[in-house]
Amino acid sequence: MTDDGLVRARPTAEQIEAELGRRNRKIRAIRMLASTVGSLLVIAAVVVLLATFAFPTFTIYGDSMAPVFHEGEVVVSVKSSTYQTGDIVAFYYNNKILVKRVICCPGEWFNMQEDGTVFVNGNALDEPYVSEEGFGSCDLTLPYQVPADRYFVMGDKRASSIDSRMTQLGCVPDERIVGKICLRVWPLDAIGFVG
Repeated sequence: MTDDGLVRARPTAEQIEAELGRRNRKIRAIRMLASTVGSLLVIAAVVVLLATFAFPTFTIYGDSMAPVFHEGEVVVSVKSSTYQTGDIVAFYYNNKILVKRVICCPGEWFNMQEDGTVFVNGNALDEPYVSEEGFGSCDLTLPYQVPADRYFVMGDKRASSIDSRMTQLGCVPDERIVGKICLRVWPLDAIGFVG
């Protein structure tokens, strides 16, 4: 009998087993939730590290690389030890990241005609990716030899792109290059490898 005068029945063995089963299921569910949350945190940390160091991701601003890239697209780059003519690279300039195409590698000679034809080491480049031919802004003395450990870069929209043709930007040192653009991830209908 209890203090209030009521008689309480003792639980049966089946009731005790059912209660233990409910508690064990609850404990397993809490452990599974904790494990899932922990795994998701580890995955998120790995993704952030990869996106920051191994595969930096950028949003395209401006139209200097049209029609290959348009404003608002999101691209992924990968660091390389060397780059070659035609590669699209992202690099630091005045606390910004710019995206341009490699035209000349270290030690090569750049020249350009008034009609926009580009020459590397005396040979005209085949540039089907150029959307807007033109001489654009250039304050270099042509022909121009690219310094060692630097890359001569230009936008695909030549008439309006500010690039290595201007001494204010100049050739890009290897240490300022973040990586070669290899993948477009946004918008969804344009996802794919770049190259």
